[in-house]
Amino acid sequence: MKKPLLPALRSKNYRLFFAGQSISQIGTWMTQLTTIWLVYDLTNSPLMLGVVGFSSQIPSFFLAPFGGVFVDRFSRYRTLIGTQVLAMIQSLTLAVLALTGVIQLWHIIALSLFQGFINALDAPARQAFMPELVEHREDLANAIAINSTIINGARLIGPAIAGLLITRVGNGYCFLIDGLSYIGVIAALLAMQVKPWKNSVTNGNPLQKVKEGFVYAFSFPPIRSILLLLALVSLMGLQNTILVPVIAEQVLKGSAETLGFLMAASGVGALTGSIYLAKRQTILEIEKLIAIAPAILGISLIAFSLSRFLPLSLFTMLFVGLATILQIAASNTFLQTIVEDDKRGRLMSLYTMSFWGMIPVGNLLGGLLASHIGAPNTLIIDGIACILGSIIFSRQLPALKQIIRPIYEQKGIVTTQEV
Repeated sequence: MKKPLLPALRSKNYRLFFAGQSISQIGTWMTQLTTIWLVYDLTNSPLMLGVVGFSSQIPSFFLAPFGGVFVDRFSRYRTLIGTQVLAMIQSLTLAVLALTGVIQLWHIIALSLFQGFINALDAPARQAFMPELVEHREDLANAIAINSTIINGARLIGPAIAGLLITRVGNGYCFLIDGLSYIGVIAALLAMQVKPWKNSVTNGNPLQKVKEGFVYAFSFPPIRSILLLLALVSLMGLQNTILVPVIAEQVLKGSAETLGFLMAASGVGALTGSIYLAKRQTILEIEKLIAIAPAILGISLIAFSLSRFLPLSLFTMLFVGLATILQIAASNTFLQTIVEDDKRGRLMSLYTMSFWGMIPVGNLLGGLLASHIGAPNTLIIDGIACILGSIIFSRQLPALKQIIRPIYEQKGIVTTQEV
């Protein structure tokens, strides 16, 4: 029988997850754009954009490994319900402060830090929960790709809506819509029928469990190389998320709507990449995507930094979004495929640490550099770093594929002749 185009949607729980996330992620991206625009409006400082970005992400760097130990021991399903409730409270608090006109920079930093603590637990729980959502294990790669499609479809819609609403009704309503959108994902989670949680990890010292996760990941060259490349891309390549407002206002002489269009263009590229990954029928050769994506990102960032013409800037942002999602989602799919089940939570926490955990450091670095040498020059440096990372990983790839071959054979993904 022919395999369906989107096999993950055969599973009821995944369909519920798909519906809830489709609503919630639009609100999340609205809040992300609204926050960076509000901070820039309050301070007119690239450095403050970096500080807010740092505060929202830095908990993931320090706490994600412990979050991984937690989600390997306790129900990922119940953990996600809890994190979504807390995230809703955070967004509604932002909405109340903004709508009453009392919001200040320290409020944003404190609530961003609170959201960072939530994400440090939510991100590894969400990634590790993915196999529980699909009834057929072979649908996992498609489930991860569809999840990326949800996020990037929202990345297209959310900023565009926020850019329009900010100029017409104000920041507060964007935060309010985000807070209310969590109702959808919480309702979807509560409607799921999930198997009782079975703890496959023996009790022990959490620090020892964290150490085991690090040793497992960094003693295996393919995992180590992908995590390090992802960390580089997150550190340098994703600084554009806090520098785009500066480019929109200072270089392109635009407004919040301009920022919304630029973010939406990036979303179109990311959505295109997500759809491509969702339509892939095999994980084979996904390593090549991981290798080439940083080079595409680097070239696109350099072109974006040099553009002074909005249509050209929008075109380059398409490829920024495309390359970013190819790097993030392909790395996720690869790691989820080869990881041992009893270490899934800890490995995905290291994935979170490499991805989300390095973003705050990059935001702070990007804000500092942009304050001294300007946003365009900072983006050029970022682009060069991504290109160099792509070249180094590509040179390692033949040796890494030889190491991966036995795992693919063991898991029945391919036969010896097919690899």
